[in-house]
Amino acid sequence: MIIHKLIARHLRAGADPHFYLLQANDAIRWMEKRGVVLSDKTEALDLGCEHGIFGAELSKRGCQLTFADQQNLLRPELAQAPFRLINLDRDDIAILGQYDLVVCSNVLEHLSQPVRFLENMANLLRPGGFFYLSWTNWLSPWGGHSFSPFHYLGPRKGHLVYDRLRPGKRRDTPFVNLYPTYIGPFLKLLRAQSSLRIVRMAPRYYPEFAFLVHLPIAREFLCWNCATLLQKKP
Repeated sequence: MIIHKLIARHLRAGADPHFYLLQANDAIRWMEKRGVVLSDKTEALDLGCEHGIFGAELSKRGCQLTFADQQNLLRPELAQAPFRLINLDRDDIAILGQYDLVVCSNVLEHLSQPVRFLENMANLLRPGGFFYLSWTNWLSPWGGHSFSPFHYLGPRKGHLVYDRLRPGKRRDTPFVNLYPTYIGPFLKLLRAQSSLRIVRMAPRYYPEFAFLVHLPIAREFLCWNCATLLQKKP
């Protein structure tokens, strides 16, 4: 469980590199416990990588990494790493090729067409390959991201009330770069993928309470973030 560490770090330093390192290393440990083998034979894709912190940690485990996002914001030390430009709302993700492991961390809630993405994600995996998918569901405490908890006032009004009370720059705007996402409908879509099996799903920052994702309605509020590990069937 790292939720307390993340909250403490965010209050002290905001979403700095160490904050994302905590997330990445915790997710990697969780995957390894679920049977994901990381070695120099593992070809991995950090999809929606932003600065590449998650993928860089996989590289330290020996994985051969490719990074992909709609713009190259990789940290300077990753300047020579393989990078692919892609718009996940518009482009065919199959152009990225296939991998043994794909990680897509906190990207889904920023897509205007998440269903299209979920229906095609298996195309990125080789048979037996793993896909780590996590997203911040709308009704969680951090569902509105930079204007949380005002998102509980609704996606049409919450951010506007926030602006009145705390004027200044706001990173996230509903239906522009942040979209309401829910656990129940997305898990139903994932279960419908005939070529994929769900290995494990849990609240990302406190996976010890995995039972929460099996509680309809309650999970939408009690899971701060939903982490799902999927595997492509042979």
